[in-house]
Amino acid sequence: MPVQYPLSPQFMILSNFTQVSPMFYLTGFPGLEAIEHWIFIPFFLMYLVAISGNCFILIIIKTNPRLHTPMYYLLSFLALTDLGLSVSTLPTTVGIFWFKSHGIYLAACQIQMFCIHSFSFMESSVLLIMSFDRCLAICHPLRYSVIITSQRVIRTGLAVIFRGPVALIPLVVLLKTFPYCGPRVLSHSFCLHQEVIHLACTDTTFNNLYGLTVVAFTMMLDLVLIALSYGVILHTVAKLASHEEQFRAFQTCTSHLCAVLIFFVPMVGLSLVHRFGKHAPLAVHLLMANVYLFVPPMLNPIIYSIKTKEIRHVISKLLGLKKASAGSRG
Repeated sequence: MPVQYPLSPQFMILSNFTQVSPMFYLTGFPGLEAIEHWIFIPFFLMYLVAISGNCFILIIIKTNPRLHTPMYYLLSFLALTDLGLSVSTLPTTVGIFWFKSHGIYLAACQIQMFCIHSFSFMESSVLLIMSFDRCLAICHPLRYSVIITSQRVIRTGLAVIFRGPVALIPLVVLLKTFPYCGPRVLSHSFCLHQEVIHLACTDTTFNNLYGLTVVAFTMMLDLVLIALSYGVILHTVAKLASHEEQFRAFQTCTSHLCAVLIFFVPMVGLSLVHRFGKHAPLAVHLLMANVYLFVPPMLNPIIYSIKTKEIRHVISKLLGLKKASAGSRG
């Protein structure tokens, strides 16, 4: 059962919904409606950093031919998925915090949850491919350029990335066939499948089992394979002769390892809260969902800008040009 929340007066307008076009009530931070404008400020900053940062990464890779390599194509995929994840939650978050618009029709809710879950699955897939890339680069450096080519990365990436969205289609479409009764209140400022399905007043066994199967064979499988890849990497690094070589080899993985941790740790936490934390405080549900969806897109471009030498070099050149132009004007 979903967590129950006190209904605001606006929800009374939504009481005469029909089964043809049901509407749901999105909550922001219940009890804090008076300061929602102020609450939106940190969300606005996170959106600003996520969208501008990922666009910046994409522009740098696009405009620098030296970066047209398999590793940076994968980084482009990651930036695109982070950008999509940020944009997916933007309309309803802005609507709630800025325009006090809490209602969302089922069709719009389906589109949003499909985008959110699709980009989450895509990000998991990209992180998996990046772990294979790092594994081959460290364990088989002489064969790396032969095995990992740009065309092979793009083809494999597209095939693996779209497995999640394709598997999601029946899960999301089936929501249209369910009747919904009682207060149609969702816990967050965006739609998630695991919340909407709890509001259906009919047997949802197929959706529950199918959803668990999709997650198990996509994100959970990705996490296991990433862990195995790092096991192989650690085994290879441990056999290197000197500590300096070991440090240099493992340093090439630090950006990716940070991206894996900031994506999968909140994802596992959110799943545990939804499955077993039915009586957990409201703040826990809100915190886990917001960290899961907002933090990775914001931190990934920062991490890769700091830890990747080539991107750092391009940023330094841009800043140098700005300083030089400012000096010439002075």
